[in-house]
Amino acid sequence: MQDSPARVEPITITETNLTENQSQSELQTDNEMTSDSLDKPVAEMVAFVQEAVQYARDNKKEDVLAEFRNRNGSFFRGNLYIYAYDFDGITLAHPLQTELIGKSRLEELDASNEYFIRNLRDAALNGSGFVVFHYVNPAHNNTVEKKLGYVEAVDDTWWLGSGIYGENVTLPKEVTWHTPA
Repeated sequence: MQDSPARVEPITITETNLTENQSQSELQTDNEMTSDSLDKPVAEMVAFVQEAVQYARDNKKEDVLAEFRNRNGSFFRGNLYIYAYDFDGITLAHPLQTELIGKSRLEELDASNEYFIRNLRDAALNGSGFVVFHYVNPAHNNTVEKKLGYVEAVDDTWWLGSGIYGENVTLPKEVTWHTPA
């Protein structure tokens, strides 16, 4: 029988590195995120998502989603790409997993038995935030790896995100985390 995923409750920590001792469903939100407080790869990811959010707000949604789905488009850069969801967990755009478009993923568990899309959505409901989860890495033969996702709401109907893989990704200092109780 599968364990039920834990509810998330806020706690405050001041760690800057993810460790194996931390929960796999760590969630950090910060509506006043500045790239000055982030390490370079994380800052680049945040800036990338912020650029995509601005693009989404400035253009027609159907054109925006077409661009986000395009593996050769302006929002697929190296290992970074944009994914888009509505607040019901329906995939609106994912350039590497186009078969997911139109499907709800709120009930989908990651490799650590966490509702990772729900956690990402919850961060976006707060405006923006980080979530740590385990997901297949298409750049490494679809092996499951730790991933740090960052999301931002476009408006009250949908949100965007991106992520970076790695066991040693770093986060801003003095962040608020939501972890299972």
